[in-house]
Amino acid sequence: MALGQLITVTGEIHPEDMGVSLIHEHVLVDWIGADSTGYHRWDREAVVARALPYLEELRQYGVRTFLDCTPAYLGRDPWILRALSEQTGIQILTNTGYYGARDNLHVPESAREATPREIAAVWIEEFREGIDGSGIRPGFIKISVANRDTLSALHEKIVRAAAYTHLETGMAIVSHTGGDGPAMAQIGILREMGVSPEAFTWTHAQNGTPEGYQEAARAGAWISLDHLNAGTKGRQANPGNPGNLDWYVQTLSELKRRGLLDHVLLSHDAGWYDVGEPNGGGYRGYTDLFTHLIPRLQENGFTRGEIDQLLKDNPRRAYAIRVRAH
Repeated sequence: MALGQLITVTGEIHPEDMGVSLIHEHVLVDWIGADSTGYHRWDREAVVARALPYLEELRQYGVRTFLDCTPAYLGRDPWILRALSEQTGIQILTNTGYYGARDNLHVPESAREATPREIAAVWIEEFREGIDGSGIRPGFIKISVANRDTLSALHEKIVRAAAYTHLETGMAIVSHTGGDGPAMAQIGILREMGVSPEAFTWTHAQNGTPEGYQEAARAGAWISLDHLNAGTKGRQANPGNPGNLDWYVQTLSELKRRGLLDHVLLSHDAGWYDVGEPNGGGYRGYTDLFTHLIPRLQENGFTRGEIDQLLKDNPRRAYAIRVRAH
């Protein structure tokens, strides 16, 4: 594989072909836990039928690439993603890794006593051979830690496994994180392991602070503000919620003032087919960014070039397969 390529569920692409990208979304989630989840829990055709209109809707906004951030043991299904990609033409990436939040409910038992290198070996095999016999390879590493300043032993082990996997494969590390403390704790571990913070995406950074963003971005990490919800389709945005549209305009304006837009990523954390709910439950679409946020940013002085930086240039730099050594 050529250095700097991206791996989608239908094959490799060049980063220049990413185009407008949504970097943190979901198609399917199964909350039941690692000991009970599995492909038997959902009907693939039903999931594809439910998700398809929401992905088709993205084409009118020029979206070319979609990162599905549902990890293993939480509803990851590469066959569903491939079917959706083939039917819509949207380039979809899936992932490898373990999700430690929610009290480790979604971490497989096999990982509890495994070493970081043993965990990494599982993820590296998926990168090389494909996921569960599908032949579909992950395009990034998705992990998760609790929103605490000090990481648990298991979560530290997961971060170290991600570091080993990155150094072997060049896949970016996307970590469900939260606030400043756990973000900087992970960056510290990665540096210790010889991984540059440039390989790290601080997911759910809307729970952080501008000072934390500046520290992480100056180190090279990516600041993922990925819970945009304009309160459309019957949902009212909470004015105190970081997902609120006004918060996004204010925060992005502050990041622009600080000269940090070149390390910012945007998405909705939307979807999804919720396993166990009738017809998958409530499904939130992926368009608020285009219908609400971009017009507001333009009203507040953001140029087309700055918007393209957030939606095209930064994702390309963040997710290209490339070892980023410290």
